[in-house]
Amino acid sequence: MKKQKKLTNRDLVIQVATDLFLTKGYLATSMDEIVTVSKVSKTNIYYYFKSKEDLLAAILEQLIHTYNDMIQKTVSRSELSVQERFSALLQVLTGLEWTSLGGCPFLTLYTQMPQDADALREKVSVFFRDQMHTVEALLVEGVHNKEFSSTLPTKATAQLIVSTIEGGLFLQHASQDPAMLNQTLSTLALLLK
Repeated sequence: MKKQKKLTNRDLVIQVATDLFLTKGYLATSMDEIVTVSKVSKTNIYYYFKSKEDLLAAILEQLIHTYNDMIQKTVSRSELSVQERFSALLQVLTGLEWTSLGGCPFLTLYTQMPQDADALREKVSVFFRDQMHTVEALLVEGVHNKEFSSTLPTKATAQLIVSTIEGGLFLQHASQDPAMLNQTLSTLALLLK
């Protein structure tokens, strides 16, 4: 039997802060509240993170790494057709259960960031640009393999897909209609055929 790795104080603080930032909001969460919920001393927290913004940066890094890892594992499954990988990718991008104010953790954190947090905003921007490039590469492969129409504008379609997913996550959350996103994904899949 494999032993569970014990959470470090740093990991615990990231876990608690992620939950609070996504459910309550970055701006509405104080470091004192993170101390109370995590039961990690303020001194210990500030040992790992110089500021609340530094903690937010660590959370973003972890989220981006998690999503990028799942995306790459999905699109690299060469035993699947492009259509199957595309469907699996849509499930990856929409399937994680996040309880967040905006439906999507990145949207939630981005809209709560301090206005002068340019480096953090750029991290989110790069994440979405990379996601669009990945979707575009998958679409190009699908066109090449004749799974998608040769007239498909791959770059514009990739942008449409990513923005539709983000908008769909928000609208599903705002309307509290879990079927909304599935209907949107089904429509996207139909449009590609």
